[in-house]
Amino acid sequence: MESIEQKGINTVRILSADAVQKANSGHPGTPMGLAAAGHVLWTRFMNYNPSQPHWPNRDRFILSCGHACMLQYSYLFLTGYNLTLDDIKNFRQLHSKTAGHPEYGLLDGVEVTTGPLGQGFANGVGMGIGQQLLAARYNKKGFPLFDYHIYVICSDGDIMEGVASEAASLAGHLKLGHLIYLYDDNKITIEGETSLAFNEDVTERFQGYGWHVQTVADGNDLDALSTAIKNAQKEKQRPSLIKMRTHIGYGSPNKVDTASAHGAPLGKDEIRLVKENFGFDPNKDFIIPKDVLSFYRKIGKAGEKKNKTWNDLYKKYKKKYPSEAAEYELLSAGQLPEGWDHDLPVFQPDGKGIATRKASGKMLNAIASKLPLLVGGSADLGPSTDTLLKDYESFNNDNHRGRNFHFGIREHAMGAVCNGLALTSGIIPYGATFLIFSDYMRPPVRLAAIMKLKNIFVYTHDSIGLGEDGTTHQPVEQLIGLRSVPNLVVIRPADANETVHAWRAALKNNNGPTALILSRQDLPILDQKKFAKASGTEKGAYILSDCKGSPKMILMGSGSEVKLLLEAQERLQTEGIATRVVSFPSWELFEKQTPAYKEKVLPKKINKRLAVEAGSPIGWSKYVTDHGATIGIERFGESAPAEEIFKEFGFTVKDIVAKAKTLLKK
Repeated sequence: MESIEQKGINTVRILSADAVQKANSGHPGTPMGLAAAGHVLWTRFMNYNPSQPHWPNRDRFILSCGHACMLQYSYLFLTGYNLTLDDIKNFRQLHSKTAGHPEYGLLDGVEVTTGPLGQGFANGVGMGIGQQLLAARYNKKGFPLFDYHIYVICSDGDIMEGVASEAASLAGHLKLGHLIYLYDDNKITIEGETSLAFNEDVTERFQGYGWHVQTVADGNDLDALSTAIKNAQKEKQRPSLIKMRTHIGYGSPNKVDTASAHGAPLGKDEIRLVKENFGFDPNKDFIIPKDVLSFYRKIGKAGEKKNKTWNDLYKKYKKKYPSEAAEYELLSAGQLPEGWDHDLPVFQPDGKGIATRKASGKMLNAIASKLPLLVGGSADLGPSTDTLLKDYESFNNDNHRGRNFHFGIREHAMGAVCNGLALTSGIIPYGATFLIFSDYMRPPVRLAAIMKLKNIFVYTHDSIGLGEDGTTHQPVEQLIGLRSVPNLVVIRPADANETVHAWRAALKNNNGPTALILSRQDLPILDQKKFAKASGTEKGAYILSDCKGSPKMILMGSGSEVKLLLEAQERLQTEGIATRVVSFPSWELFEKQTPAYKEKVLPKKINKRLAVEAGSPIGWSKYVTDHGATIGIERFGESAPAEEIFKEFGFTVKDIVAKAKTLLKK
């Protein structure tokens, strides 16, 4: 007689196939092959509570191969999360909870948005670091508040992506023992067998990374899977990879172990055969036997007891360690400590000035003690990006209390790991590199924006002002590329005091990530008594220097070019041309302001406007209008000292004045 466990596993297989068939779109084969592994996780190992899906010590589950999302949706529904059978039937349809790949915030139980292969793998490493940070700061003897595991199911495609290699190397180095990854070795990708492009020994590779590696010969062997996971749980000093041989489209007589089971519906006739194969009525769709639903709901209900046990432990902890508990509650709620922004650095006027990357470093160190879970680092560029917290230790393989991270030369993984950190309640991560290398980390930047994570990307060496390193290192199109990402706030401050307020805006932003764009070269520190206060930075654009009466010309720009605008204003006004200078560090913040404020800064009647920025001019047309112009860069840079390059590309006061006069003559 078929066991209830096997009946449940087969129910998931059929449910996955039916949902994909009804949608006429999706990936049925992988959830069919992974159903047994999913069953073992949800019924024998993972700690979760469908009625309180965000309790802090729950185990995290990541489906890195997000195309197999019907596996996750099936178990979330069966165990009692806020998902109905109608939601399953509405798979991949408009406004459905059951999107084509799992989406964070759309459905409880989905810890992270996955789909782009390799990203979930690396997010898991970030979550593993987050767990260690919380444990190191808050766990006390007798109070293991944070001892959860991160379970990840990953595929051949995840393993092939470079970001997974970067993240796996880092995880092994850091000895993240709470990571347990199940590798779905089904040997099939879209084009056919993996042997077309992939024949490495994955077990040896991960052993080389410093992982604990096991092999399960049959991914349908529940006891073998359970034994492997138990072994992984016992391993405290290494992350674990369990390589399990599965069969894509398992149960499909004609499509098992074929690429045709990967990314298209099986077809009605084939699904009938699958149902007959598993003893289900072939004439019925979306079959959920009552005893199966009762079995899984009972297991889901058992999570309430585990949750209550933790809550009771936390009450005792709160009584014994009230300050630690109060801190955690505040930070995990997404709030900042009262007074965190009191006594922020104020930089005095200075003609020589300071690079905004250095001002950023001073700001970071000024607020570090007030924000205990502000953590981060760089892709081996700490001295150049000025992101080292000087009074704090490094997070490494024998010290998980440190707040400084050394990501190594792994920009892509750094972004994805920071996303995993940002998904750990209370932690505010930042990751730094040169602006040009933001190209290496575009996928996690985009995903941070999709998920609206509080992740801060610090990009220094922001323009041709980088100088002698030349064409390959001088960003041109990167700034507009970042500005084109929805939900991402991009801020390019003009001096040290604007940098302070750029950080303040980033830390107050709870609706998505922020990218800070900072200079390598020194920039003059503007006199806030002579010019407007730098707090205007937080509105995205503000009148930095105005004229008497109504201006004939508005000069606007960001970053290092603002000093040129002020000099140009001075020269134009000596010639009787009333000119306003608008510092414009952030388009996104400016667009959030009221129409009245925007009209005050950029009155519609003043249509002679000139934007100046050492980057692609694309996008400035929205603000300069048809009667204005932009001085930007539409080719790659040169290798030379910064001043020579700025002159070569037309970023001089003389060029700005000449262009302004030309506009006025039109």
